[in-house]
Amino acid sequence: MKVAITGATGLVGSRLVKRLHKEGEQLLIFTRNTSVAQKVFPRENFPNVEIVAYSPTQSGSWQDAIAGCEVVINLAGEPIGEGRWTPERKREILSSRQLGTQKIVEAIAKANAKPRVLVNTSAIGYYGTSETATFDEASSSGNDFLAQVCQAWEAEATKVKDAGVRLVILRFGIVLGDGGALAKMIPPFQLFAGGPIGTGRQWFSWIHIDDLVNLIVQAVNKSDMEGVYNATAPNPVRMNDLSQTLGQVLYRPSWLPVPAFAIEALLGDGAIVVLEGQQVLPKRTLNSGFQYQYPNLQPALKQILN
Repeated sequence: MKVAITGATGLVGSRLVKRLHKEGEQLLIFTRNTSVAQKVFPRENFPNVEIVAYSPTQSGSWQDAIAGCEVVINLAGEPIGEGRWTPERKREILSSRQLGTQKIVEAIAKANAKPRVLVNTSAIGYYGTSETATFDEASSSGNDFLAQVCQAWEAEATKVKDAGVRLVILRFGIVLGDGGALAKMIPPFQLFAGGPIGTGRQWFSWIHIDDLVNLIVQAVNKSDMEGVYNATAPNPVRMNDLSQTLGQVLYRPSWLPVPAFAIEALLGDGAIVVLEGQQVLPKRTLNSGFQYQYPNLQPALKQILN
């Protein structure tokens, strides 16, 4: 099976490539930085990987390489939790997702031999934030910046159905793995200065990276999966619970809260990512028959950290 992947050098993408390569799939990696991709996936270790240079928000000859791929997995997008959300940064966050997906769909539409499925990333930011509401795949969208980004992102992906291609949209929760958000949480605990961020009452909807990769693979292979699925564990927690559990796993106390103003001073509007949250349940994901390896937080953290 020939699989095209964008965002392959990221936390999720690199784990997915290793999984698919191990299974003998032929992989086409679209990347803005071929030198980085070559270091992450050296030819001697990844003989089934072909690296293609591309400009995610621009049409180009790279789009021709989509033809003949049976599967396209679009994971690309500028990180949302790094740096202040200046007007320029917001434009980058939006265009990397909206235009990036538009160009992938454009390539699929003009390919003579079209893929059978597009698996496209979205995020639980689609629902907006709340301390009291519970969201599933049937819930309406929010109206803040991230919700608007997700709406535009998904709208572009939906156009692939006009080409007769099955579409699965996975709304990612916070991915727990060796890196990413968890890597930023651990150092204060190692210094015996860990604790909840902000009020501690905000919801933290998470997923273990292995479950996420398994869900992506299921979305590729299960022909009756179509539409939106929440890529979150079935047991979200509040920030206080996350901090206490992380402290227990690391054998460290969780006693020093990080005040909201400190995060806001560092990230500006981007502080919403950690100071506000949403309780998201994977109703359709469970109904699809997906089996979680890590439905609960403590075993997930133990597996990653120990």
